[in-house]
Amino acid sequence: MARLFGTDGVRGVAGRDLTAELAMDLSVAAAHVLGDAGVFATGSSRRRPVAVVGRDPRASGEFLEAAVVAGLASSGVDVLRLGVLPTPAVAHLTAALGADLGVMLSASHNAAPDNGIKFLARGGFKLSDAVEDEIERRLGEEWSFPVGSSVGRVRDAYGEADRYISHALDTVSARLDGLHVVVDCAHGAAHMVAPEALLRAGARVEAIGARPDGLNINDGYGSTHLDKLTQVVVSRGADVGIAYDGDADRCLAVDHTGAVVDGDQIMAILAVDMHEQGSLAKDTVVATVMSNLGFKLAMREAGITVIETAVGDRYVLERMKAEGYNLGGEQSGHVIMLDHATTGDGLLTSLHLLSVVARSGRSLRELASVMTALPQILINVKGVDRGKAAAPELKSAVTEAEVELGETGRVLIRPSGTEPMIRVMVEASSEEEASKVAERLADVVRTVCA
Repeated sequence: MARLFGTDGVRGVAGRDLTAELAMDLSVAAAHVLGDAGVFATGSSRRRPVAVVGRDPRASGEFLEAAVVAGLASSGVDVLRLGVLPTPAVAHLTAALGADLGVMLSASHNAAPDNGIKFLARGGFKLSDAVEDEIERRLGEEWSFPVGSSVGRVRDAYGEADRYISHALDTVSARLDGLHVVVDCAHGAAHMVAPEALLRAGARVEAIGARPDGLNINDGYGSTHLDKLTQVVVSRGADVGIAYDGDADRCLAVDHTGAVVDGDQIMAILAVDMHEQGSLAKDTVVATVMSNLGFKLAMREAGITVIETAVGDRYVLERMKAEGYNLGGEQSGHVIMLDHATTGDGLLTSLHLLSVVARSGRSLRELASVMTALPQILINVKGVDRGKAAAPELKSAVTEAEVELGETGRVLIRPSGTEPMIRVMVEASSEEEASKVAERLADVVRTVCA
């Protein structure tokens, strides 16, 4: 049986895969597992635990929130309903309000019919795989539920959004006065807090994708659909465009010419600035194996070490926490600034990026030129045995390609985690060379991994 929890919580089509019953059962199991682990203990006594619950604007979030709240309260957990807020806001408020547990309902950049449940531990950090597995194992167990005064109480805490905005603003020193910023909120969780925060920081703000109706999240707007943002930035003569995804745990940017500034470039800008300010821990940034080789070459030129992890922001965060680094992220725009947040935070990232623009007096285009992205070709070879990705014949072909590409090229062969597919990624000094090598390796995969 497939694992219920994925790399970012439990996701599926709301009402079919992710039902109200499953949401309630997950919440009950989470309350009991964390309680049994002593998370809710205070000294030698036990107290009633507190959970915060937030969601993005999806219509299904309304019934899923009700189910989660019912599951938690029926298990003796007091619940603070935060309303519609970004995932990083829920993570921050889990810590700031001293909650024992956080719950976020969102399917991130997915379309409106999907939804997901993500649990956060005390302090706002994601649960470990082991705790998630235990929650899954104990779904549907018979429990002795509290009654009377022992049941959890529920209250609304919608005003706590301001606490998150104030926190994000407190992490930057430079004002954004004079900067004209277009912000695309993906009709998602950041539609209120992001424009408000940027306005308070002094920017002149135009917001698009900021009218969620429960069904339009990520529909033609946001970090996975940058065309509209590019058009508005160029037509309005804005300095910068910022795009969040549905739950605003990541962001991408657009410069004044309409050129996209991706997660690697954003990390490069922040890493160089923090390095120059003396605040980059161990002069190191953590990135995944999918980060562009151009990023790594630029960091080496700047005297910054790059440490690689597997794909997924949770693996970046684990490495950062374990070894004391404070900046990491992914090409997709998940940027983790561990001095200020426990997860990727699109609003926080955008404020720090814009702060560098304002403080330096340089355009985003000029700052982004710190790295030159090498052409990258990705071929998904479907219908193959992903278990054969480490076959000797394939390894030999990869070694040959790496010798051919030299220091200005790179090869990555990666089996899909969920499908019978192997991904072939090649970077080279020219798109023609990258494409030629990628096609050749894809043919090897089809032959060897059939």
